[in-house]
Amino acid sequence: MMMTMFARTIHRSSSRINVHHSSLSLSHSLRCNSHSPSNILHCQMSTETASIIDRLKSSGLLRTKGLIGGKWTDAYDGRTIEVNNPASGDVIASVACMGERETKDAISSAYDAFSHWSKLTANDRSSRLRNWYNLLLQHKEELGQLITLEQGKPLKEAIGEVGYGASFIEFFAEEAKRIYGDIIPPTLSDRRLFVLKQPVGVVAAITPWNFPLAMITRKVGPALACGCTVVIKPSELTPLTALAAAELALQSGIPPGVLNVVMGDAPKIGNTLVESPQVRKITFTGSTAVGKKLMAGAAETVKKVSLELGGNAPCIVFDDADLEVAIKGSLATKFRNSGQTCVCANRILVQEGIYEKFTKAFSNAVQNLKVGNGLTEGVAQGPLINEAAVQKVESFVQDAVSKGAKVLLGGKRHSLGMSFYEPTVIGDVKNEMLIARQEVFGPVAPVLRFKTEEEAIQIANDTNAGLAAYIFTNSIKRSWRVSEALEYGIVGVNEGLVSTEVAPFGGYKQSGLGREGSKYGMDDYLEIKYICMGNMG
Repeated sequence: MMMTMFARTIHRSSSRINVHHSSLSLSHSLRCNSHSPSNILHCQMSTETASIIDRLKSSGLLRTKGLIGGKWTDAYDGRTIEVNNPASGDVIASVACMGERETKDAISSAYDAFSHWSKLTANDRSSRLRNWYNLLLQHKEELGQLITLEQGKPLKEAIGEVGYGASFIEFFAEEAKRIYGDIIPPTLSDRRLFVLKQPVGVVAAITPWNFPLAMITRKVGPALACGCTVVIKPSELTPLTALAAAELALQSGIPPGVLNVVMGDAPKIGNTLVESPQVRKITFTGSTAVGKKLMAGAAETVKKVSLELGGNAPCIVFDDADLEVAIKGSLATKFRNSGQTCVCANRILVQEGIYEKFTKAFSNAVQNLKVGNGLTEGVAQGPLINEAAVQKVESFVQDAVSKGAKVLLGGKRHSLGMSFYEPTVIGDVKNEMLIARQEVFGPVAPVLRFKTEEEAIQIANDTNAGLAAYIFTNSIKRSWRVSEALEYGIVGVNEGLVSTEVAPFGGYKQSGLGREGSKYGMDDYLEIKYICMGNMG
């Protein structure tokens, strides 16, 4: 089946399914039998993990069952799947491992709820979304801790994601009241021509592990604002944040069935969502390879599809750039979330006149990044999501070195073990190397030389991807020329952090279809209906 793609993605965890085991599982003492530094650190992490989980359980935000029709539901066959902390390997929880039957029921629930939800006034939907936004902010500390536990990013960054994710709910709560139709001047005097915008129907939202809250709210916010109902399939690596957000959605007054969550057996869930005629739209964030297969599958029932896919972001530093601004911006866009974002600078292009000066100063800045458990104060880089991610980074670095690149900093696994990798800078990278052709999705900064503005543009555009790009220059004329010449949906000029709920997010070429965020983010969840009324004279 075409949806076996979910099982093939590099970030898919190894099989961790336990039959008839649905209780919360903690492991915070069994491995503390050695006095080696790594095991002592592991023991400390595990004790802190256990404490946080206890608090999350007390708050009611640690959910381990799927949500179908407003009810928390175990997998029908009792199977569960473990969720691990990538910083320690601890089992945070065992959650329901759902499949085809549960997904069909979730779709039916969303389909039944659509007739009621879509007929509520825009003001009513807006009010409930505003309640959800408020609850997300009220629980930002707990949600941030949950993100750090299951995804690994530093706590400060995780809490920042909660604020960012909540901002989409706030924004689209307001946009719910701005879905305007149109009146067209008729061609005949006895006719009246109207345009209505109506919700598309049931939406399947398939989300990744790198932003387990924000990638959900960026999709669910506009869907609910338009009057659609949703079935969410979060990554099996990070389902706990999705479930906590769903719990708060219920508390906010969003009716049963409007928002459903199923997780577990990715191929079976994906197949069911794509093949169901009741699902009228697929929205997906993930790899380009998976996105292509989703498009092919959606063709069978002619669903709407919006895709935010892979990137290969160039970060171009011209010799007239403010070096301090360029280093700060490049550092932010490259090493946020340990390099595990689709808009990360995957290639840093530096003009030859400042190449040596930049690489030295940039390497010094990278060297100061503190690596460790995201719950530890001052940590700027956490672990990669799993062992497969580390192996991918290693293979890219090895390929580059074998073809003449030089490791200027890092270049190997971190002494902390697990899936930690050293913040790395590689110089003398060539455009034909694997690390310049594909996303490394890790804390590795490849630096390439270029001579002219035209060469920089040519190198930057020489890819099938076109999501984000970055420019550092003090020339206003150059910033306009290069921005317009770059084949990318997002361009940051003298800025490395470009994501915001008020601006459209999406890519050119094989980086996807459609836009998320901003007023444009509503379009893919709406159908346009033309009404011609005769005998009006």
